Amino acid sequence: MSGFPEGAVVAGIDGSSSAVRAAVWAGSEALRRGRPLRLVQIYALPPVNAPMAFGTHDQVRAGLAERAEGWLTDARTAVLAEHPGLEVTTAAREWSPVTALVQESQHAELVVLGSRGLGGFTGLLVGSTAVAVVAHALCPIVVVRGRKPHDPPPDTGPVLVGADGSPDSDAAIAFACEEARLRGTRLVAVHTWSDVLADGMLRPHPLEEDPAAIERVERDKLAHQFAGWQTKYPDLPIELDVARGRPVRTLLERGEHAQLIVVGCRGRGGFTGMLLGSTSQALIAHSPCPVAVVRPGRSDHPAERGPADATATNVRPLWT
Repeated sequence: MSGFPEGAVVAGIDGSSSAVRAAVWAGSEALRRGRPLRLVQIYALPPVNAPMAFGTHDQVRAGLAERAEGWLTDARTAVLAEHPGLEVTTAAREWSPVTALVQESQHAELVVLGSRGLGGFTGLLVGSTAVAVVAHALCPIVVVRGRKPHDPPPDTGPVLVGADGSPDSDAAIAFACEEARLRGTRLVAVHTWSDVLADGMLRPHPLEEDPAAIERVERDKLAHQFAGWQTKYPDLPIELDVARGRPVRTLLERGEHAQLIVVGCRGRGGFTGMLLGSTSQALIAHSPCPVAVVRPGRSDHPAERGPADATATNVRPLWT
């Protein structure tokens, strides 16, 4: 297939059962959004350290392309079995997985990946490769997970969003609000605080701080951030969950009863460095439900648009 469909939901296929489950999940997402689904398999010739016999490259390339088409056919069959009538296209591409996925993200509404991979996506969600995809992608990326490695992703419970009060988290909040609306469920905004750190820096006199006063400030900050979003989504139940502790641990605990966790890729306070090093890897590796990662900075994308000017305060706190 030549060219890129604009606004499609893209799912990476690598021959693994995890990727097939992710493709089926992506099919549901495409239906909710009224978008086509594009299944992409990316393969590359293996590196060699010695000259190869004449014709070997072409034979290997043909074999990889044939295998890619087979994986795509299997994934498409699984998607249509769950979502008959959905518009599904496929593409087998010879390139670097990271580079190709970033290119796909320039045209996609969403890129969806499985949490365990084979073939061209081996190791995609471990270490620098995952960070590279998230750091450069121009649309949200979802890693589809279940409570156990071979479980399907949950389809009940709220949508969770990690919020730290910074403008950088607005893109994640916008995406989470829309996801909760499309799914007909409530949104839970999770914000963590520490009596040692404030905005990612050590408090000057942590032993003299009053934890109750810190929590009040953090609650007010979160309520202020969500006032405009409640106005933009007046029918969406929004709960504010302020907790003392670490962001990943809190999100993992809350995620046990959720159907999606949404985080931004940079921020301050409780979510500083969310997508760098062990913090992001822990969330991707251990989340009991799919994880969406949303980068700020693409103002023309629906997931990046902030709320209109508003002063509504009818956000329902979880702590009351």
